[in-house]
Amino acid sequence: MSVEIYAREALRNIPQILTQLDRNPHSPTYGCFDRNFWHYKILDFPSGMSQEFVWPVALAYQADLPYNSFYQQPALRDWCEAAILFAARSAHSDGSCDDYYPYERAGGAGAFSLLACLETYNLLGFDNAEMLEFFRKRATWLAHHEESGRLTNHHALIVLCLELAGRLLQTEEWAESKTKRLRKVLQWQHSEGWFPEYEGCDPGYHTMTLSCLARLHELEPDERLKQAIERAVSLASEFIHPDGSYAGEYASRNTYNFFPHGFELAGKWLPEALEISDRFLTGLRAGLGPCYSDDHIIGHHSWNYLLAWRDAVPQRPDRNPRPQGRTWLRGANILIDRREDCELYIALNKGGVFKIFRHGSLAASDTHLSLRVRNEGALRNAVGHIISDYDVSVEQDLITISGHLHWAKQKEMTPMRMLILRAVMLTGGRFFPDLIRKLLQTILITGAKKTPYTFRREFRWINGAWEITDTLDGEGWDVVEAAGIGGSQTSIYNVMSRTFQAGQLQPWFDITDDIRKLQPGHPYTLKRLL
Repeated sequence: MSVEIYAREALRNIPQILTQLDRNPHSPTYGCFDRNFWHYKILDFPSGMSQEFVWPVALAYQADLPYNSFYQQPALRDWCEAAILFAARSAHSDGSCDDYYPYERAGGAGAFSLLACLETYNLLGFDNAEMLEFFRKRATWLAHHEESGRLTNHHALIVLCLELAGRLLQTEEWAESKTKRLRKVLQWQHSEGWFPEYEGCDPGYHTMTLSCLARLHELEPDERLKQAIERAVSLASEFIHPDGSYAGEYASRNTYNFFPHGFELAGKWLPEALEISDRFLTGLRAGLGPCYSDDHIIGHHSWNYLLAWRDAVPQRPDRNPRPQGRTWLRGANILIDRREDCELYIALNKGGVFKIFRHGSLAASDTHLSLRVRNEGALRNAVGHIISDYDVSVEQDLITISGHLHWAKQKEMTPMRMLILRAVMLTGGRFFPDLIRKLLQTILITGAKKTPYTFRREFRWINGAWEITDTLDGEGWDVVEAAGIGGSQTSIYNVMSRTFQAGQLQPWFDITDDIRKLQPGHPYTLKRLL
């Protein structure tokens, strides 16, 4: 299968990426990729993460393809130089950068943008002392930075940055930090093969970690890395759906991420990795790839796709038949059941959020019950898809999950909240950025409060199909304004979630009228055969 579609998809994004760039050499923000800052002026600081966009531009400059109008265009090289210099000049004195608010000193933004600048510097053959000094400062800051939350992909990115910076600057300055952080990444890998992201397993971010580890192994072969990559590839193979789509809302961070570069690198010695990439390519050709053309996140997949095309393995393995049987990832709390022509993916720790595929196509995506409820003088959202400890029973032909619905996190930024955050960060908060980050993670991402509503979701295998029975009970139905079940509803904040994917075209399943007909004390029951 041709991997050139990776390049085509990425090159389509280059005009949008260049639109984000201040391309005026006489502008004080020349080289800035944050259009909200330099053009619209609706932000009071530039996001350091946006400078990551320099890498796909550099890769487009080098991509020798007949339809690539950006190949070897001198302007692109000039703009890449300006972008690295802007990253250097807009950074804090310690080399760190911000992403969402001033003085945030964001580890992820710092690592992604440094990786992009390092790779671009090497790719385009720059020779600039100011850039090199910036790389040294940023790498030193990353080497000592510890962020709140367990985000393995960030740690893997930092290890790769330290390796590349050390090679470029010909120093062992960060060797100890690099070794300790890599050891942590490998220790964090679960025996099932996945790397933790906040509250569990997210197969999407897992592929970013895999990309970093595969690149590290490419630079310096290591048996520990090889074994970790083998386990990671095996885990990823469970989440490539029969239609070529990958992961989704049943994972810890609700993403459809698929970063193929690591699979191409590992595929040089592990054919199973290429089979996963080829299955994803099938979905991409069918229009089932996720859309990450958001102005803030368009860069990640663009550079990774171009690298996957550039480093693709020419000889592809034959595909094996789809596996059959049941895979219960107890650590990840995800159960996958494949029998006859049906594949079922269930998040046991998210109340039974599921996807069902039949005859190789998506039959249903379900992110659980959702109620809009009048509560304490306000409309609140009670949902069944929050990660929590539910009562779970798994038998061969019967799976049940029960527990409470939880209140969704739906905090909005208001002028007053924005002023308070700015005031905090411009005073004492600037000295404790990780504490602020931890507080925001608690507000927007982790933790959940139970509602008075309880549910029971039952999956029963009957005559070649799954019968799903939902039972919902509560203190009263008169306070319910609306109710339904969506195919892609999520609540926690995650930068890479809530992107569009073709499987989300299924309509919202509205059950409001049925709920309103219920008498007090009577539970609601819904049966579906899928």
